[in-house]
Amino acid sequence: MIMVNLDVVMAQRKIGLAELAKKVDITQANLSILKNNKAKAIRFSTLEAICKALDCQPGDILVYVKDEDNK
Repeated sequence: MIMVNLDVVMAQRKIGLAELAKKVDITQANLSILKNNKAKAIRFSTLEAICKALDCQPGDILVYVKDEDNK
């Protein structure tokens, strides 16, 4: 499964949910869904905007973790 480490990068950059949502131009609710690994997908345009706002690479945010079911 793909995990979103958005909270880690946000903490490193000292940026809150409301500020990032404003910079990325998405709702706080949608950003929260993404941050809490509840999202089923992410648009490349949203990922690009997040990376631009946080000055990071997609690999800093997205991490692949093997499922126990898919060994």
